[in-house]
Amino acid sequence: MLNANHAALFFTVAMLAVTTYFLFGSIPLLILKHDNTMDSQFIRSFYITYFKFAIVVATAATLSYALAARPLLALGAAAIATLTLVLRFKFIPQMDELGLEIRDNNNLMAIPDFRKIHKTAIYLNLAQLVTVLGSLGFI
Repeated sequence: MLNANHAALFFTVAMLAVTTYFLFGSIPLLILKHDNTMDSQFIRSFYITYFKFAIVVATAATLSYALAARPLLALGAAAIATLTLVLRFKFIPQMDELGLEIRDNNNLMAIPDFRKIHKTAIYLNLAQLVTVLGSLGFI
């Protein structure tokens, strides 16, 4: 029978899997030139998917840690869920705006800004992965 500790372990592994998968999936996307609509739309949809998975898994981890009486881990997972939610509502509109600039106005100056958001998302994803890995000793 599963208990709260099993659920906490399950959702910890799920956070590791989601974060690692999307981290390793996003790095190769940097080879794209980001200079056409397909590139920006694909990267945008990739991050929308990541944010959805990460928010759900981190929220479930928060609840499972709370039920397992692990308040510090619950707080950490809640911070990850909150940060991911904030980033989703910050990065996606910026990607939309820059993607339109690239597509509609052929504004090549928007490409470095789009790539910067992409790289920032990768670094933050890496920081989340390191945070979850660092918490493994407390489970």
